Amino acid sequence: MQKDVILTPEGLEKLKQEIEYLSTDKRREVAERIKEAREFGDISENSEYDDAKNEQAMLEARIATLEDKLRSASVINASELSPDVVRVGSQVHIKDDRGKSATYTIVGSTEADPSSNKLSNESPVGKALVGRKKGDTAKVMLPNGKTRELTVTKIEV
Repeated sequence: MQKDVILTPEGLEKLKQEIEYLSTDKRREVAERIKEAREFGDISENSEYDDAKNEQAMLEARIATLEDKLRSASVINASELSPDVVRVGSQVHIKDDRGKSATYTIVGSTEADPSSNKLSNESPVGKALVGRKKGDTAKVMLPNGKTRELTVTKIEV
């Protein structure tokens, strides 16, 4: 059973754009590869044909997965968010127990991108921060088994 997909309005737009790209341009590219591979002759021993058909299968599976996510998506309404409590869609400024500051945006798992400081609400840090208020401290268990304390210094919508 598909779990609920939580998206920001930007994440919803990116998802729609990816589906559009894969359904049009990418499908045409793959169909062209299959057509070219067929022209090489016998398809029973044609590795180009096999590769193109595999790519087509993976493409169709990706499109189906994305469309399923889109169907079960709930979009965060920024006007419903409060700067008092960390929720999905909040931008959180934190300071750790070493004095290092960071800013994270809490998003659903579909949009998570740690390299751009977008943390999933299901990640250890995301889980620890959701529901916290300014000044609250959250303890986070790191993969190496150590614990780090994160203090919420500011919450933005």
